[in-house]
Amino acid sequence: MIESIDHIARLAAQAAADKKASNIVVLDIHELTPIADYFVICSANSGTQIEAVANAVRDKLEESGVSCRGVEGLSEARWVLLDFGDVVVHVFRAEDREFYHLERLWGDAKTIEYEVL
Repeated sequence: MIESIDHIARLAAQAAADKKASNIVVLDIHELTPIADYFVICSANSGTQIEAVANAVRDKLEESGVSCRGVEGLSEARWVLLDFGDVVVHVFRAEDREFYHLERLWGDAKTIEYEVL
């Protein structure tokens, strides 16, 4: 079973890295909003890779006992949002990530370091 919310975020980041997602960022937003405690944001090069990253994250967290509450954008595969309650994962095409620039929008959030295995 998962030990902490921070561990869930790091596990999601690792699952994304395992599918070669790039520019992975984990933001601690718990002091800024009640919607979630962490955002995991990453980029992928194609719709196929976005789907692969999203599915890998969902599978990895569900294997660890964390249910996915909702998925948005999978059919378009440009910006996929996976809602795990306290952790929300965003998988973007690079150009869409640059346009929406969530890191700037949540600029006051603390960036969490994680180790890619």
